[in-house]
Amino acid sequence: MDILSPLQNTTFRWLFLSQLVSLIGTGLTTVALALFAYELSPTHAGAVLGSALALKMVAYLGVAPVVGGYVSRLPRKQWLAALNIGRTVLVAALLLISEIWQLFAVIFLLNALAAGYTPVYQALLPDVLPEDEEYTKALSLSRLAMEMEALLSPMLAALLLVVASYELLFGLNAAAFALTAGLVLITVIPAGQLSERTGGVWHHVSFGITSYLKTPRLRGVLLLNLALSAAGAMIIVNTVVYVRAVLGLGEQQVPLLMAAAGVGSMIAAVVLPRLLEHWHDRPVMLCGGVLFVVALLFGTLEPGYIALFPIWALIGFATSLVLIPTGRVVRESCNAGDRNDYFSANFALTHGMWLLGYLLAGWLGSWFSMGVTFGLMALVASLACVLAVRVWPKDEKHALWHTHQATDHLHPHVHDEHHQHEHEGWEGPEPHIHPHHHPEVHHRHPFVIDEHHVHWPKQ
Repeated sequence: MDILSPLQNTTFRWLFLSQLVSLIGTGLTTVALALFAYELSPTHAGAVLGSALALKMVAYLGVAPVVGGYVSRLPRKQWLAALNIGRTVLVAALLLISEIWQLFAVIFLLNALAAGYTPVYQALLPDVLPEDEEYTKALSLSRLAMEMEALLSPMLAALLLVVASYELLFGLNAAAFALTAGLVLITVIPAGQLSERTGGVWHHVSFGITSYLKTPRLRGVLLLNLALSAAGAMIIVNTVVYVRAVLGLGEQQVPLLMAAAGVGSMIAAVVLPRLLEHWHDRPVMLCGGVLFVVALLFGTLEPGYIALFPIWALIGFATSLVLIPTGRVVRESCNAGDRNDYFSANFALTHGMWLLGYLLAGWLGSWFSMGVTFGLMALVASLACVLAVRVWPKDEKHALWHTHQATDHLHPHVHDEHHQHEHEGWEGPEPHIHPHHHPEVHHRHPFVIDEHHVHWPKQ
């Protein structure tokens, strides 16, 4: 298959294998955690798992921006391997705990490490696969891996639970993270580019999120992720409610329906690389947003069980239309030295959208009928799509005219269009640091928010 061509790259092949092993292990732990929560608190297992989900989002929102601000100073291979070793220890610790607060502590720490791992992994891929076509295929492969894990891990867990207790699932996940650390260590990972950023702690921590929100196309991406969360949360939060409470069916019908979304997502992941050869990211992602609205509006009809399958599959299909091009847009919106910051900001902010979607789907579903809930979530998705169209210009130009005021400052730099100055010979090889002067200049080039461009120019 043409989509498999990125696997010819040795570095990506090892990284993808490490991702696959990690996903399978995490999927097993997801099943085991539900069983463990029931054992710790049989009457409040749902509340325990809901609180764990909230802790996951808090970890993502709080840790990812900090990691994005400072991880560029660390060697990426050792960083990724160390986080996997840390996750190995934490998952193994689940075998020893006996109190709910201990479970919460381990879950928070696990997701804090995930918030430090995933954005760095995502920011690494453009360096490994710099060609646009291969990078897009790599994003689709990663999406396929995630959906395959969601489909296969529960079945694998069910088979293992026939012959062993859920503790085995924790042990297998610990082994998976340890194997992932080993795979990362044997991989040749390119060094990250030096960031030009200076300033204090708050500037480093906030740089990624503030720069992300100043970029019009990324604001559009975030709004489309809000539409995604409105539709996706209906699947994650309300599938069991619709199937069991509204339709009065058994629990075995729940995973079958949820699998339909995974199938739709995988179909889109396969066809999208070819589609993106002919279409820009913006119309493809906006099409995904519109499909979310269409699917949710069909849900207002309160269809029967069989009719829910195409609706769930359509939401899954639209999910890949939004998520896969997101990596391309983030990559195009930042300098190589700032990718960790931007991908960490994307990770944190989009999970913030998911937190909002979870809360809305849960509260509205408990206050109103499923039909009304679908309608209100369709309204949220519609507003998000309309705002995305407005903030993400149709005729977007990457090369923009702008003016730099004269300034003197000190930061790591190479001699590009912003750095043309004399040297005395002691400054050393590039990138280097020394006091230098920037004269006032009015010029045009591909524009991103960075140390030299702190505001988006008005056109």
